Amino acid sequence: MSFDEVRLPLRVRYGASGGPQFLTDVVTTQSGHERRNQCWAQARRRFDARSGVVTAADASLLAAFFQARAGRARGFCLKDWSDFTSALDGVSAPAFSDQSIGTGDGTRTQFQLVKNYGSGGVIHAREIRKPVEGSVVVGVDGVLYASGWSVDNTGVITFAQAPANGAVITAGFAFDVPVRFDTDRLTLSHEDQKLAQVEIPLIEVRV
Repeated sequence: MSFDEVRLPLRVRYGASGGPQFLTDVVTTQSGHERRNQCWAQARRRFDARSGVVTAADASLLAAFFQARAGRARGFCLKDWSDFTSALDGVSAPAFSDQSIGTGDGTRTQFQLVKNYGSGGVIHAREIRKPVEGSVVVGVDGVLYASGWSVDNTGVITFAQAPANGAVITAGFAFDVPVRFDTDRLTLSHEDQKLAQVEIPLIEVRV
């Protein structure tokens, strides 16, 4: 899949709204009971960025970005303003102790960035595949690790030396959502020289 490491332009992405979507098969038996099968382990997010296009200049910026992505053909990054950091509230500055991402066994050197969402004793671990460059901080057993590791653009942390058996690995980070346009047609409606209306459906992609 073609993916461009660029963000949707600021003005447009600031107006994006949306959230997570799961896929669940539900079968209702004759007795009225349900059988549910969770088809997706990870949610897939959908967004509508139409409210971010206010002026004709915004529309022109979007048109150029859309054509460069060839509609649905190429993915890109979106900042979800409601949830873009590892902090519990999703918006505060990240700290190295924010999220537990694994436990060392003395051999393993790679750990995927995740953000954990919990409620009622149930934890959902969301894989973070597009960390913001320069935002990642890492800790081992409660101690900040300033060096000795690296992170790639799919959110995989690689240690130069495997953490000790039982060591708790934590991380803080800012992140984007990998998305694509969910249309091959961009429809712009100019009300006058200053205002424009447009539909901008976006959908998360697996990377």
